Amino acid sequence: MRPEVIFVALLAIATAVAVVARRVRLPYTVALVVAGLALGTTKFVHAPHLTKELLFAAFLPGLLFEAAFNLEFKKFWQNRRAIFGLAIPGVVLAITLTGLFLRTELSGLHLHSGFGLGVALVFGAMIASTDPIAVVAMFKSLGVPKRLAILVEGESLLNDGTGVVLFTLILGAVTNGHFSASQGLLDFVRVAGMGVAIGTLFGYSASKLTARIEDPLVEITITTIAAYGSFVVAEQFHFSGVIATVCAGMWCGNVGATEGMSPSTRLAVHSFWEYVAFALNSVVFLLIGFQVQLTALLAAWKVIVLAWIAVTAARAVVVYLSVAILRRTSESMPWSWAAVLTWGGLRGGLSMVLALALPNALPFRELLITTTYGVVIVSILVQGLTMGPLLRRLGVTERGTRNDGAARARLVAAKAAREALELLVKNGSLHPDSATKLQRSVEREFTDAEGALRAALEAEQDGGERELLDAQRQLLLARKDAVARAVRAGVVTDDDAHELHAELDARLLRVMDGESEP
Repeated sequence: MRPEVIFVALLAIATAVAVVARRVRLPYTVALVVAGLALGTTKFVHAPHLTKELLFAAFLPGLLFEAAFNLEFKKFWQNRRAIFGLAIPGVVLAITLTGLFLRTELSGLHLHSGFGLGVALVFGAMIASTDPIAVVAMFKSLGVPKRLAILVEGESLLNDGTGVVLFTLILGAVTNGHFSASQGLLDFVRVAGMGVAIGTLFGYSASKLTARIEDPLVEITITTIAAYGSFVVAEQFHFSGVIATVCAGMWCGNVGATEGMSPSTRLAVHSFWEYVAFALNSVVFLLIGFQVQLTALLAAWKVIVLAWIAVTAARAVVVYLSVAILRRTSESMPWSWAAVLTWGGLRGGLSMVLALALPNALPFRELLITTTYGVVIVSILVQGLTMGPLLRRLGVTERGTRNDGAARARLVAAKAAREALELLVKNGSLHPDSATKLQRSVEREFTDAEGALRAALEAEQDGGERELLDAQRQLLLARKDAVARAVRAGVVTDDDAHELHAELDARLLRVMDGESEP
């Protein structure tokens, strides 16, 4: 197939999967992986391989930038101890524990003799960090408290860069036969620090430019340059492109967007990156499914299960230890969140790409690749499918706690009955006595349904406020649409509508930020 045909086919498949996943209430990312597995087995579409070059050049910068752009720095900084603790020392500990657990399990069961600690640590470095693509996509599709979402997204953005740097250092030590802790620490600081510097430079420059320009299309282009330019420049000089892009995104989202963009431009930029993230996530998770050979996974299922247990156990130790340490600080969190953070440690395409980057001379290379693929698939399918029920069982999810569905349905039915009765009376199809009896019955049903819905919303935490914000957003969008149609019809000019559009966009942004209109 020609590349453009494959691209269109992947988008068409992703769209169909999105529609089906919404109807059957299946997490979108899980549905994409399943679709990729099925189509990859049947060879229906000859998709490209998910290589490091493809992931780094096309997917990772856009996904990282979008997540960082929408991450509120103030709330990120309020949870800095937890985020940095999980993303840096937490990743180091997770790599160590995963390597120790896996080597002990394989040796104890005599599955693979000669599987040394060095090789086990290489696997731990490939798989220990939660993949930002998988985690951010999964938690955006589920309702979680805002602070928990900040913890998950902030950690996933940072620990990815940590994992890549540590993988490079550990792999170099294993292949070269020697390792210096002090040199490794210096290399880590240099690679990560220069990534921060490059990302800050791009983000600061982009923010200054957008403040001087009032053109949504140009400003969208500037943010795109910041996203991909920071990544490319950092990688060109062998620094962390991941960290550079994250820094650029946080600068553009928290400084450039708030101080240098008009409300209309902010909405346009937000919509652009929201779609970019959707499209890139869709293709990435499909390619993950296409990449896997089920026969190879089934042949190594024992090792894959043991490796997944080792990875999950190491993650649990790191998370629960971090939560315990933070209990006496201002960043204390409930133990139920520790369970969510542990089970939310999904792995994704980056781990698979790192596995493909292993040198041919490394012992157990094929086993490491197969095991990494298997752990990624198991984590997405098992943890992804059970994340929603876990959140609801722990009482953590916001969307899962809504109890107004039945009351809302009754109100809709009562309203329809009232409208139908009014039509019958208007047409003279009912005797006045019958109409009076039915009106009393229908009005009583309508009043009861209204009361039940009001009680359900009051019982739900912040339910009424959330409903009010949703309604205000819909009304503002309706106003914007009416103005746009008036411009297209020639009733008003662009200049006449510009001021009103700006006002409506400013109001819409406040509502999207959770600020109810008076």
